[in-house]
Amino acid sequence: MNGLLVLIPIALSLGLLGLGAFFWSLGRGQFDDMDGAALRILIDDEADVPKVLP
Repeated sequence: MNGLLVLIPIALSLGLLGLGAFFWSLGRGQFDDMDGAALRILIDDEADVPKVLP
């Protein structure tokens, strides 16, 4: 029973810390461009292609 008196406040504080970190990243614009990272893998960069000499 004494363990619960310690673990419940720790669990609640970690949950609030995670929720605060989520809202902080939401306010900083971390989740503004959700499709950009998913589509970036499909874009071919011309600078990455090695040049072939004839």
